[in-house]
Amino acid sequence: MDKRIAFFDFDGTITRTDTLLEFIRFSQGWPNFCFGFLLTSPWILAYKLKLISNQRAKEKVLAFFFKNYPISRFQQQCDRFSADVLPGLIRPKALQEIERLKEKGVSVVIVSASPENWIREWAGQVPAALIATLLETKSPSVREQPAGEPRLTGKIEGVNCYGSEKVRRIREAYALADYAEILTYGDSSGDKPMLRLGTVSFFKPFR
Repeated sequence: MDKRIAFFDFDGTITRTDTLLEFIRFSQGWPNFCFGFLLTSPWILAYKLKLISNQRAKEKVLAFFFKNYPISRFQQQCDRFSADVLPGLIRPKALQEIERLKEKGVSVVIVSASPENWIREWAGQVPAALIATLLETKSPSVREQPAGEPRLTGKIEGVNCYGSEKVRRIREAYALADYAEILTYGDSSGDKPMLRLGTVSFFKPFR
């Protein structure tokens, strides 16, 4: 019963900013990024006013920019973003804390509402386990063949890994009673359910 585990939110905790926005700007270019957010701003405002859910607002943005994207093209862009952009968004103090914990034998898990597609490679290099949002794909119908491979639908597969869903996914993957110490790190209201899991919790610790 001396096992220890640490759960880290990604966007805003490990990184300096929201990586979804950074990825869209990287993959779509600045003009398309601005135009897209102008058109989807009513949905974003509705979320800010708590009229719609985080998932509903995110799916509207994802659908505008990525609906019908071939998954291979999307993943190629994610891999380039992970290699070329993501390292510059990481908070040095967060990385130092992760390295310190791993030296002490603490298991490290990244828990993110962002899609796993551009976090997976970076997490594997840390290395850290990853729990993140999954994006829904759809295979083309027979009449659409041979056009192709699965494409993004613009929707999230299942539930956005945000708020209480972070807790559900953590409990699904880990028997928390087996750990003598649980450390949690977050920076927003969406992390508070996960923070309450911790025997020791840190809110905005790296700023």
